[in-house]
Amino acid sequence: MIELSTTPTTAVLVVSGDLDLSARGEFPELVARVSGLRRQLLVVDLCETTFLDSTGAAFLISLADVTSRRGGVTSLRGGDDRTLYVLEVCGALGMFRVDEGHRCEPEHSASPWARSRG
Repeated sequence: MIELSTTPTTAVLVVSGDLDLSARGEFPELVARVSGLRRQLLVVDLCETTFLDSTGAAFLISLADVTSRRGGVTSLRGGDDRTLYVLEVCGALGMFRVDEGHRCEPEHSASPWARSRG
């Protein structure tokens, strides 16, 4: 599940579960919605993400691209080592600001590959 919420300056996308081929039907509409919001900061909350494949990475890359084209920044929070590795292998990790200071709530550390957050 992917939820989008906004404040006057920020859009927050919360990803729960797998961000992979099975969710791709949602991607075009979400990219269009984020693009239309014209917020300078897009925060992608991955605390509840259990799996990311190359399809999910392409979705995140699309979000970062539309945000950066209008001068904004895409921040990843709660991404585990495996998620960040997938983005790195895709050559796209540099498109994101990784929020190293964010600590997911213990019940929201869904990925079995999650870093120790203590």
